[in-house]
Parts: sequence; C-alpha cells; structure tokens
Amino acid sequence: METLAMHISNGIIDGPVAAVFAALALAALTGCVLRGRRDLDDRLAPMAGLVAAFIFAVQMLNFPIFTAGVSGHLLGGALAAMLVGPWVGALCVSVVLVVQALVFGDGGVAMLGLNITNMALLGTAAAYVLIAVLLRVLPRTPAGLAVTGFVAAMLSVVVASQGFVLQYWLGGTTDLGGNLAGLAGTMAGVHLLIGIGEGLITATTVVTVAKVRPDLVYALRGLRPATVPTVPAVGGVR
Repeated sequence: METLAMHISNGIIDGPVAAVFAALALAALTGCVLRGRRDLDDRLAPMAGLVAAFIFAVQMLNFPIFTAGVSGHLLGGALAAMLVGPWVGALCVSVVLVVQALVFGDGGVAMLGLNITNMALLGTAAAYVLIAVLLRVLPRTPAGLAVTGFVAAMLSVVVASQGFVLQYWLGGTTDLGGNLAGLAGTMAGVHLLIGIGEGLITATTVVTVAKVRPDLVYALRGLRPATVPTVPAVGGVR
C-alpha cells in the first residue's frame, strides 16, 4: 500500500463500497456531459481546458493527514464552478483525477469513483450552491466576487472531506486511529485550513479574469441578479 497519496489509495475503502460509488460517479458524470453540452460554446470550451490545467497544477500541493494513504490538497471545484459552471466544472475536475490516477499514480485506480464523488461532484456542487446564494446577496463587484470565491472554495473543501468520512464509515478497511467523530473532526479541521489557501487562490484568479474578461466568468453569465420587485404605480407616481 502507498504510504502517501494525493487522494484515497487502494485498500483504504473496501471493494463493494468503491464499486457502488464508481457507479454513482459514472451516472452523475453522464448527466454532467449531457447538461454541459448545452453550455459549451466558443468561450467555454477553451476556458475548460485552461481550468483543468490550472486545477491539475494546484492539486500538486499536497498535505499529509494520516500515514495510511490519506492526504489533503487543493481541489479547484469552486474555481471551476465560477469560471465554467457546475456541469463542465465537475467534468474538468474528474478529468484531472483520472489522469492523476492512471498516469501519475496519485490515488488508487480502484478508488476513482470515491475520489470523483468527493472532489469533482460533492466539492463542485457545494461550491456552486454557495456561489448561487452569495451572488444574489453580494454586489457583483471585484470585492463581491472575491468574497464569493473565497467562501465557496473554503467550505466546499470541507464538504468534500466529509464525503470521505461517509465512505470510510461505510467500508473503511484501514485503521486511521480514533473513532468516526474524531476522523470527521480531523478531516474538517485540516481541510478548513487547506480551504483558506484554496479560497485565496480562487478569489484572486476569478477577480483577475473578471477584470479582464468578465464574459468568461460563467457565474456572472449564468446566474441572474436577484430581481427587486417594483412598486405599482399609484396615481401615475411610483
């Protein structure tokens, strides 16, 4: 077994649980492909490639949590969700995870379904929900985008880490020490710190792109500002 991996290594979760999550991940990614095809255009397609390359680079920053093959790192789900949307964003992160597992041996191939579920699906979905809420509350200024990106990235990393806790509870095979509550607390605490770093990177990157090409930021195009109800005219005066 690996002593250190960027993602969940082979043997950390048993085969049946890994197989179930592989099936779930495949079904979810099929939906992302079908939905994402509607979003792809001349702007989004090249941006998706750049986002995937950037995520691959930032995921090389790795922080060991346990000595049994589990570690934490930046995810990139919030960045992808803001720049290319949740559907294409999840696919970008998934492609990175597949390449890392097959080419670089980062994370077990048998654990791909688990890793994709946590990082590409849970992380990106949690990020986009937060983005959708925050961009309806905060002003769409550089400061508002920065806060949105920071909060979404930080919290989405924590959510993704708890996906591993659920999977370990269902079929963990390696002793990671302590009880399930302790594992959840350790994962949340470490990933909260990692999330702060990811939040800063996400906020800086999104604001930089928005200042130069706001039309390339999916969150600004795909999410409509909250509408303010108008007061009916009374006697010709509003």
